[in-house]
Amino acid sequence: MGRRFEKINIEISNICNFQCSFCPEVIRAKQLMRLPLFETVIEQVAPLTEQVTFHLMGEPLLHPDLARMLDLCGERKVPVFFVSNGALLTDARAELLLHPTIRQVNFSVHSFADNHPGEDPEPYLRKIFRFTRSAFEKRPDLYLNYRLWNLEGPESDHATNSRIRELIEEEFAVRIPGVEDVRKRKSHRLLNRLYLHYDTEFVWPDPALPELGSSGTCMGLRNHIGILADGTVVPCCLDKEGRIPLGKIQETPLAEILDSPKAKEMLAGFLARRLTDPLCRRCQYVTRFN
Repeated sequence: MGRRFEKINIEISNICNFQCSFCPEVIRAKQLMRLPLFETVIEQVAPLTEQVTFHLMGEPLLHPDLARMLDLCGERKVPVFFVSNGALLTDARAELLLHPTIRQVNFSVHSFADNHPGEDPEPYLRKIFRFTRSAFEKRPDLYLNYRLWNLEGPESDHATNSRIRELIEEEFAVRIPGVEDVRKRKSHRLLNRLYLHYDTEFVWPDPALPELGSSGTCMGLRNHIGILADGTVVPCCLDKEGRIPLGKIQETPLAEILDSPKAKEMLAGFLARRLTDPLCRRCQYVTRFN
């Protein structure tokens, strides 16, 4: 029998060492998920999901209990999809990312230029390259993604990205295709299980934005949900402020939260292409499913 969700996003930290222009600042209280709460979370999500991510907002490499969290996922046989900007990689942290329960690591390599404009990204990328080489040797089954968001339009060839692509080509002796419409092809295999992944920017949903209409659908509550650092369950990975709280997992079992009238109403709406919550009607990402 298949799991209910493809992934569940567990926000182990909503604190980040970067503040990127494409990633709005977190307004909620800054916090790390406490280890006892994580134990409750992983116990309840393990039977429901194919994998977990340690991400919704924040940088997971900041968490001091990351090693234990990975061990708990391993004990529950829950693969981990790991997303990081990579700037905090040390030898010890790089070794953690080789943990056998981690299925894929995504590095948001576009984040460096956004936080250090005008600086050469080479020293930053060298840490990621060293980890990649180590993964090739020690974890050849590990999928690696260098995420290079295209922040100016559908074509991937612009100044922000060109130096990064050049360094990747030099390091791995590969040729990356030139100008390409990322709406047609986003992912390029570079070497072994290393991929370069492009994507376009979107506007995060916010109550201050105008409504885009009540017709549309979302993959929230269908293939994923989110659990914020304080235990709040949200229907979608873009509800970064918990504006659609479905319940707190330390107070109500997750199965009951997902069976609540609010969750069922939202899911029925998505299946019928009807947006029932005001925040969903202000979500630009919904237009990607049209």
